[in-house]
Amino acid sequence: MKNLIQKYNIPGPRYTSYPTVPYWDKEGITIDNWKRSTLKAFNESNDSEGISLYIHLPFCESLCTFCACHKRITKRHTVEEPYLDTVLKEWNLYCDLLVKVPKIREIHLGGGTPTFFSSENLKKLINGIFKRAEKFNEFEFSYEGHPNHTTKEQLQTLYDLGARRNSFGIQDYDPVVQKAINRIQSFEQVKKVNDWSREIGYNSISHDLIFGLPFQTEKSIRSTIKNTIALKPDRIAYYSYAHVPWIKGVGQRGFDDNDLPKDDEKRYLYELGKQLFFENGYVEIGMDHFALKTDTLYKSLLSKQIHRNFMGYTAGKTKLMIGLGMSSISDSWYGFAQNEKTVEGYAETVNKGVIPIFRGHLLTETDLIIRKHILNLMCNLETQWNLGLPLSIKKEIIGRLQEMVADQLIEVTNTQVIVKEEGRMYVRNICMAFDLKLIENKPNTPLFSMTI
Repeated sequence: MKNLIQKYNIPGPRYTSYPTVPYWDKEGITIDNWKRSTLKAFNESNDSEGISLYIHLPFCESLCTFCACHKRITKRHTVEEPYLDTVLKEWNLYCDLLVKVPKIREIHLGGGTPTFFSSENLKKLINGIFKRAEKFNEFEFSYEGHPNHTTKEQLQTLYDLGARRNSFGIQDYDPVVQKAINRIQSFEQVKKVNDWSREIGYNSISHDLIFGLPFQTEKSIRSTIKNTIALKPDRIAYYSYAHVPWIKGVGQRGFDDNDLPKDDEKRYLYELGKQLFFENGYVEIGMDHFALKTDTLYKSLLSKQIHRNFMGYTAGKTKLMIGLGMSSISDSWYGFAQNEKTVEGYAETVNKGVIPIFRGHLLTETDLIIRKHILNLMCNLETQWNLGLPLSIKKEIIGRLQEMVADQLIEVTNTQVIVKEEGRMYVRNICMAFDLKLIENKPNTPLFSMTI
């Protein structure tokens, strides 16, 4: 085990998309091409499966030093209304393009801190979206919340608007770790918002934990997971800390690299957490996720409907996911497009009446096939060879997989690739063997976090 961890613990993508963002076409995507791609996906799927919306709400009152998200730190809540006005203007630009009334299957509010926004403004946002849309018959609405900045009124308002699932960023309960990552929140506060959610009627509550944070130990992880299990969330995301200070600058330079658990020590924290989750009735879902058997994420795993995108794992998929808000990424299946990454640049473009994308990628036929393989591996831990890859590319991929076959991480046959239980922790590495963009242009500078 130790030798394998040292061997495979290399920088690699998390595969919330393929191609991964650093390998999108350098010339980007034209606004006309993006519109055509969006319309194609919409026309193929709106009536049969609906569309998804991801809405990025970037504001936070304080900086958490583990965070790699696009955010804006402020305590000025006067920023709320102008920002939401811009989001709704952007939504209207899409509605004008789509012509037919969109049927929304899923809305997710991410951030930042969505519960930075007042109940009144959250209501304004969701009601504004549905002025020009309908709910698909299998509608799901979820959001992320900060336990310190979530009130019972907000929980009730979002529930009344249709939300049935929420996710709280816990990370770690240890005071030393919390101080290092500038995320001070008590178990009592988390229990309060968790209990309120149950009382109101939410049917799926998720807690996000991170392993590999500065100063974490076996003792602190055991204590954090014991507290988490006491509240019995329906889902647990147990993420590996992505240390990427070359991307995120000051925020992730608030502690020394020597303060972080390394290689075998870090992996032990994951295996420990995994075992504790298993002992308490949780099932492993793909990579980094665990769920109770009563949760829709587990049920989607059984039916092989589970999907992975920029929102992580979801219980279903739509061909078209529109991202609203600064830095949001949209996915038409045939293409990706990312919005302007600053609040000011985003607002300026929207106010000109232009969909505010600044980069993107149109997928080639080969991209689409590789994307299917990687999604299959990330979601179902297996993939079939009958997706249409040219024989020469298939042979190259099989050649790259042979070392993992020898290490007994995967099984490769004439018809499929199957990830063995021993290979679960290396699924990112397995996907890298399929990643033609990465193979063709290996980076000379840091791009990705470590795979383990």
